Amino acid sequence: MAELNRLSKEEFHQTGKLPLTVVLDNIRSCHNIGSIFRTSDALLIETIWLCGITATPPNKEIHKTALDAELSVPWKYADDTLEAIRQLKSAGYTLYAVEQVENSISLPDFRVDVQGKTALVFGNELKGVQQQVIDLCDGAIEIPQYGTKHSFNVSVSAGIVLWELSRQFR
Repeated sequence: MAELNRLSKEEFHQTGKLPLTVVLDNIRSCHNIGSIFRTSDALLIETIWLCGITATPPNKEIHKTALDAELSVPWKYADDTLEAIRQLKSAGYTLYAVEQVENSISLPDFRVDVQGKTALVFGNELKGVQQQVIDLCDGAIEIPQYGTKHSFNVSVSAGIVLWELSRQFR
């Protein structure tokens, strides 16, 4: 770990996190959930909200891709994503759905408010972010794509967007 300049578990827990929260809206795949935990650990994301059918730790399938990040990144569970969104809004977060919708902001043009708290909502692998959730968000971020496919895997989307926003915070 020292050779890689990585934090110990104790150092990780004492290190300040980015004011950036992830909301997973009905994610089906435990491997995607675990991958998002691992990315969130790597980028010092504050919290993950697991909503609806999204599985929660402890779970061996989440662990398979999280590699203990499910133990380092704080998480909360909400039966309904709308409940999580309302709680985050009341706590002063600005919310963005990561989704292809009308009036979305292209990721290269998006600028995070580094003085504020931001929450990003990532949606179900087949249906995306629920429309009711999008309607409660302050905006939407879209990742430009240029090939024949018009979507990324949710864990890939999370990696791309979280890396860019964490870069902006730093």
